[in-house]
Amino acid sequence: MERNTRQRAAISEALAAAARPLLPQEVLEAAQAQVPGLGIATVYRNLKALVDEGALRSVNLPGDNPRFEAAGLHHHHHFQCQQCQKVFDVHGCPGDLAALAPPGFTVADHDLVLYGRCSDCPAPAARKLAAGKRAAGSGSRVASARKPVAAATPHQHRHRRNTAAR
Repeated sequence: MERNTRQRAAISEALAAAARPLLPQEVLEAAQAQVPGLGIATVYRNLKALVDEGALRSVNLPGDNPRFEAAGLHHHHHFQCQQCQKVFDVHGCPGDLAALAPPGFTVADHDLVLYGRCSDCPAPAARKLAAGKRAAGSGSRVASARKPVAAATPHQHRHRRNTAAR
């Protein structure tokens, strides 16, 4: 068993205060408020030890680095904001999903992730409007010369245009 240190206490308190799964970098940034010299290697070492001891569990979302949250929480799911990438707990469950499994299959467990926009992130239209106001207020002629952009179809949020060639 690891000894309790100032670093470990700061890491544990950062996770408890966040009340949501955190990436190691987020843990580092929060814990540095209490221990300014804390390094990322110490965070990783303590996260691993806390997982091994059963105090934390890893939250693994497809295509993302593991996040960490307190172990022993009741069954729950997660919501990931597609703008800021933060992950939040969802304290609800649709329940028995066995009917969704193919015939003859047995469901042992399930994990759901909802994706969307959190309450801290502005809606895409509001974000574009705010960016346009900032650019117009800065005296930029480029922003005022732009033509209005047509409403994006749902799949277009994943594609970026190369504006450098224009």
